[in-house]
Amino acid sequence: MNVLVVTAVPAERDAVTRASGGYDVIAGGVGPAAAAAATARALATAPYDLVVSAGIGGGFAGVAPVGSVVVADAIVAADLGAETAEGYVPVTGLGFGTVEHLPPAALVRHAARAAGAAVGTVLTVSTVTGSAARAAELRARHPHAAAEAMEGFGVAEAAALFGLPVLEIRAVSNAVGPRERDAWRIGDALTALGDAFGKLRPVTESWTPYDH
Repeated sequence: MNVLVVTAVPAERDAVTRASGGYDVIAGGVGPAAAAAATARALATAPYDLVVSAGIGGGFAGVAPVGSVVVADAIVAADLGAETAEGYVPVTGLGFGTVEHLPPAALVRHAARAAGAAVGTVLTVSTVTGSAARAAELRARHPHAAAEAMEGFGVAEAAALFGLPVLEIRAVSNAVGPRERDAWRIGDALTALGDAFGKLRPVTESWTPYDH
């Protein structure tokens, strides 16, 4: 199986590359637009069977502690919409677009088991959460949220354009909420990311789109 892994930055790319054993891994840039563009460019130049968005991110308290790994069962654009007098409305509530991509359930299940990862919604945001109030708002809107990052939805949009399944894997470097940089554990998260990918290859080699 030909697998494309898209990370945001070179440190994430290198952590995955050292452990992945044969996946094509690129650093596509930060944010959903850069991720979508880089993914689409890669998919247009080589054949792939699966696309994976990977990297570090924030974990929601009580679900994904620092150093843990999350496999997304839903990839959601959490701030693609409009603010109204009644509150936030997703773009789908405005009558167009999409805000969610669902990775193959069997692949999610097998990948999470192999990596010892939690399963939950991974939110894609263009602005990283920096307050407890914002974290609470996101959890209220997305009760199954496990992690927050900035690229998954962009990668998923490009994969969908090419008719390919997508997976998102995040290693948690910090808690979603107030920005306490001294509490971030980026090195630990990169190590956890590499460890997860070291266990993933047998899963992708054995998985087929018909595996439910």
